[in-house]
Amino acid sequence: MVFTAVCLVFQYAIGLALAVFFHQNFRLSATLRALFLVPWLLPLIVSASTWSWMLNSDSGIVNALLSAVGIGPVNWLTSPSWSLTSVIIANIWIGVPFNLVVLHSGLQSIPASLYEAAALDGANAWHRFWRITFPLLRPVSAITLLLGLVYTLKVFDIIWIMTKGGPADSSTTFATWSYQLGFGNLLPAFGPGAAVGNLLVVAALVFGLVYIRVQRKQALS
Repeated sequence: MVFTAVCLVFQYAIGLALAVFFHQNFRLSATLRALFLVPWLLPLIVSASTWSWMLNSDSGIVNALLSAVGIGPVNWLTSPSWSLTSVIIANIWIGVPFNLVVLHSGLQSIPASLYEAAALDGANAWHRFWRITFPLLRPVSAITLLLGLVYTLKVFDIIWIMTKGGPADSSTTFATWSYQLGFGNLLPAFGPGAAVGNLLVVAALVFGLVYIRVQRKQALS
């Protein structure tokens, strides 16, 4: 629950901020936006391996930068206190481009005349965002969060490559737990592993039904 909730909140918040930023017309906007898609286009095994190297306790670039500013090395992948944070950071980095693309397309569908009318009425940029942009992005935001939820629930590659769900199960999720039960032990427990996998299906189904119900209420209102 912590892994899914934190990833969804930060992926959406960062993706929305970047979408609003790139919605402005400035030089190299399209080029920079394309560069932000690189994490999304890379194979997950490449991304996870890269983060494993960056967060390595002995030779990682992150600890090297922390040491340069006088902060001691952090055991990102081998400490129960930091392993979940490590995989969350990696998953946020991978998921932000998806949120950026979908939310940016939603911003393009908002008529510019609404912003012009609000500006004439004296609304500043912050008011235009909360009164126009955010409300009109609700349908796009809902589907973005739903798809992000389904993806995050089934994340396996990143966690398994970086921490294998450890140490001491500190970064274990339903996906890695299901794999450990079914394939990670000397005596496989396929039944319990399948049962845990079914929990992922049920969770995704419940949130999907909630989304459909909310959309119907909005359509009727």
